[in-house]
Amino acid sequence: MSLEVAVAAPFKTRAQGRLGQGEFVVALSLEREWFSPDQAKRLVDVAVGRGLLASEDGNLVPQFDPTEVTVPEGFTPDESVLREQSTFESALDAIVAAGVEKQQAVAAINERQRALAVTIEAAAVLYAREQGATVDRLAVDVREELAAEASDDAVDADEPTDDPEVA
Repeated sequence: MSLEVAVAAPFKTRAQGRLGQGEFVVALSLEREWFSPDQAKRLVDVAVGRGLLASEDGNLVPQFDPTEVTVPEGFTPDESVLREQSTFESALDAIVAAGVEKQQAVAAINERQRALAVTIEAAAVLYAREQGATVDRLAVDVREELAAEASDDAVDADEPTDDPEVA
């Protein structure tokens, strides 16, 4: 995965297990010339969102072993790594990584969504767990999204209405 390679490169170059965000941005933008400084900051956000980096005491800490990642000679990451994946896309990637064919996974997710009347993200996380894929972070995101929707629905239900049939 090119995102993982891009994230690993500064840690491998400096042979350190944690870097300041500024140091990380400089490594990607000025030293490697892969991204502009703003794009490198965006990469940090995407990597944190995907669970590849964590922010601890003002430092970035990889959540994988960068020494296990190979940075191919002449490698340049594609700008698509700056795009955040949806919860559904992340769950689908985890399911495929667990050995399920993508088409089969999508069909099964769609079936769960219809049968359970849940969001596509919730169905994807449920199916991923059934397949043994690690989606704990995604499950938390889905729970928060569902709780926010339920809260919004409860607020809407409490609002007065002018409709005499509802009142």
